[in-house]
Amino acid sequence: MAQNHGITTLADVRAFKTNWKIQVKIVHSWTQYMQFTGETTEMILADHAVNISVSEVIVLSSSIVRPKTINKSDHTKIHLTPYDLKLLHFAYPQRGLLFPKPDDETRIIHRLKTSLSIALEIYFPFAGRLVKVNNHEDNTVSFYIDCDSSGARFVHAKVESVSANDFLQPYDSVPDFKRCFFPANDLKSSDGVSEPLLALQVTEIKDGVFISFGYNHMVADGSSFWNFFHTWSKISRETGRPPRCEIPTKERVFHFTKTNISDLKAEANADITFTDMKISSLQAVLAHLWISIIKHSGLNREEDTHCIVAADMRRRLNPPLKKECFGNVTHQAIATAKVGEILDHGLGWAALQINKQANTYLIVTSSPWFEVYDNDFGWGKPIAVRAEPGNGIGISLVVFRGIEEGSIDVNATIPLSMWSDVLVNLLTDV
Repeated sequence: MAQNHGITTLADVRAFKTNWKIQVKIVHSWTQYMQFTGETTEMILADHAVNISVSEVIVLSSSIVRPKTINKSDHTKIHLTPYDLKLLHFAYPQRGLLFPKPDDETRIIHRLKTSLSIALEIYFPFAGRLVKVNNHEDNTVSFYIDCDSSGARFVHAKVESVSANDFLQPYDSVPDFKRCFFPANDLKSSDGVSEPLLALQVTEIKDGVFISFGYNHMVADGSSFWNFFHTWSKISRETGRPPRCEIPTKERVFHFTKTNISDLKAEANADITFTDMKISSLQAVLAHLWISIIKHSGLNREEDTHCIVAADMRRRLNPPLKKECFGNVTHQAIATAKVGEILDHGLGWAALQINKQANTYLIVTSSPWFEVYDNDFGWGKPIAVRAEPGNGIGISLVVFRGIEEGSIDVNATIPLSMWSDVLVNLLTDV
């Protein structure tokens, strides 16, 4: 173990010990609110062994893109539902797609801004702002979205020292520099009173382009956002044709092939012959990860563990909504079980708990139903998709469709304190 005069580096600190002596500096701190843990203070710490320089990332421009046509007479207000308001202290969800490098004749920034301006005409709430109203008569506060066409933030950046292979590291590890490639780090939904409700960043690297985004969760859920993103890429592809003539968490991306998923689904359903309920492919994958994480976490058998899955309710309502319905139509399904129950029962039992509806919190977001690899801005489809850096709260699994048909990728983020004991061991389980 690397030590210097009794000082232990952060990389050598392990969970469930209390006698470490470490010397760190606070890189960044913020307040985070979660429904189950309340308000906590989070910190990014660094020691001499960590390089936190981001000087190689050059921001070439930062601008506001507004809808192409602004009709001031049509000034829409969107009044928020109680469910929307529950998201007031949630962080901006951030995702990013890695694209191949376009040819030199493709003016990608002009193309992306022009097509974004058109897309914002259709998805106009993203161009608005959050408004806070102080109601003095009853001493309450209310919020609404003012669709005033203020616009979305568009950042153009460049880094010459990073290549596509740095994103596609061996064993699907996630590079530490990734935070610099996202535009809405540390923003919460409540910041929408002064910040754009949508931020995008286009970062040019040696041999590719990374397009990332962050959006205010009170405006839309994941299904709505990917509909917007797909529309934006389609407009870019069709209008862009030339005329005829530092870090508190660790991450890994786990890839489940179509065969892996089929085997897990068959095993899970074979375990629950006592019920008529059927386990889906996604439920089988999540149950497998839930069991693996618990097995390596070192938690007491009597502790509660929770798997929180964001479920799209559009087709589950009566009558059902169209899949294009914009806004927040998700429900947090929470499966709860004792650690001992998870370990003693099989894959099917764990999947059944998810079907029916860390302390360890396993938080699952996004969906393999989102068509992330169908977004083509005019120079080719993405070659990889990644989620934003973790916020250090609980174990986060962001689920994406894999690049091969029928496969699933899971972007796993685990607090640094559990890194060696959980995530490394998961590599052998998955």
